[in-house]
Amino acid sequence: METTAPKVSQLAPEQIARAADYVELVWRGQGSEQDKAALAAFHSDGSELARLIGEFGELLLTDYITAVPDEHADCESAYALRQMVTVASRYLKRWCLAGGGAQTAWIAAGFLIECMQEGDQVSQFLADVRGNVATECPTTA
Repeated sequence: METTAPKVSQLAPEQIARAADYVELVWRGQGSEQDKAALAAFHSDGSELARLIGEFGELLLTDYITAVPDEHADCESAYALRQMVTVASRYLKRWCLAGGGAQTAWIAAGFLIECMQEGDQVSQFLADVRGNVATECPTTA
């Protein structure tokens, strides 16, 4: 899998950073007491967290994860992959927007981690998301 240049997100940079932090926390496995406390803090806002992870998942799936190299972008398999990614991201977003709370956010984060792990690049995907947001969406003072 490769990471690709993202489109401008509908999420604010701080929302993307928060979602990436949550996904990274779920990925690390929350072994320490500090991680468990951080996870509990995220889960205290369960329904909003689920919505955020749905939006973040759509961004990650659509703009960052692809299995098709650029030289094959016009191939039929690339078209099929884009259609599958569109359906998966749409379903994930709808599911998260339905209001499942912290459990939904947890499962959605797990799904996104599985997608990123297929390319053995969880850290790289999250770093790319954070870095692109920092450079493309400057914060106002």
